[in-house]
Amino acid sequence: MKKPLHPFIRVILFVLLVSLACNLPQTSAMPTLAPLPPPTSLPPAAQPIPTMTTAVEAPTAVPTIAHQMRPADMPPSSGLLVYDVESSGTAPERRAPYGDSYKINRLERPFLQDMTYVPDLDIVTYTIGEDANWYYISIKLIGVDPNNSLGIHYGVEIDEDVDGFGDILIWASPPYTSQWDVNGVRVLKDNNHNTGGRSAMQSDAPFPGDGYETEIFNSGQGSDPDLAWVRTFTGLQSTLQIAFKKSLTKGAFMLGVLADAGWKDPGKLDYVDRITLAEAGSPVRDNKEYPLKALYSVDNACREAVGFKPTGDEPQLCPRPEPTPGVAACRNPSQYRDQASCEAANCRWVRDPTVIVAVVYICVAP
Repeated sequence: MKKPLHPFIRVILFVLLVSLACNLPQTSAMPTLAPLPPPTSLPPAAQPIPTMTTAVEAPTAVPTIAHQMRPADMPPSSGLLVYDVESSGTAPERRAPYGDSYKINRLERPFLQDMTYVPDLDIVTYTIGEDANWYYISIKLIGVDPNNSLGIHYGVEIDEDVDGFGDILIWASPPYTSQWDVNGVRVLKDNNHNTGGRSAMQSDAPFPGDGYETEIFNSGQGSDPDLAWVRTFTGLQSTLQIAFKKSLTKGAFMLGVLADAGWKDPGKLDYVDRITLAEAGSPVRDNKEYPLKALYSVDNACREAVGFKPTGDEPQLCPRPEPTPGVAACRNPSQYRDQASCEAANCRWVRDPTVIVAVVYICVAP
């Protein structure tokens, strides 16, 4: 018969069994992880930062004009002298004395719209001189500042076929200097023959013409860089001179001048064909349309014949004095060099408006 184990031994065995059990490898349950949702889209790749490049324009080259010819510094002192009505005497009364004949395109409007007088607009005379290559048009003004802040344009109108419709316009704009210059000078033509409206003998307003619509020269740019020039003298009475090549014309034509600080728009010439007298107003006080309204700050002069003898029927021709019976008419006045012989030939001995620096007289037709 076996002896039962001692109680102490049983305790020792129990402790050993427990220790062994604790040191055995254990299998533990892994936690269940929730699946990650699939990505909706790939993250955007880093984009390069655009570099801002400012385009630098190359400076526009100013064309150099090579002039082959220029007008003479001392143009001929003699030539055709044409008088215009001037308003200096009646300016304090805020009116023109006469000379504004709207129906026949004769404008005497050297006033602002409120009838303030502008002497730099007021033409006194103009002279047509010439040499072998050039015509010289000298415009004598009451005022002394062609560079007036109004920005006065001065023009020469040429009627080549002597029908009253202007064909060529030489158009000068400020600033003006005392040296011959092409800057600011334009030459325009009327190729569709509508500067005078329907009839060159009267106002056809309202007439939708386009005036001088074709530019052939601008500040030396054109087929001939020497075609037209301008300069001015300032003194007791200012003279503005425009010179143009004889090659511009056919040699026989009518010529007139204008000063314009109003519309200044060659595309609307003749102005009298664009609006009616009632719209334009009048500078003459006894005219029912006085004072000036839409057409102001413009003065022009009658037209003179160049290169031919007029019959007297030419449209816009300057008026001729009626011959006195029994008195011989003045003929070829430039041949006379002294006052006695000039007046003996029934011509007029007058101061030359083209000479500013000295007092010079010439013989002209009445």
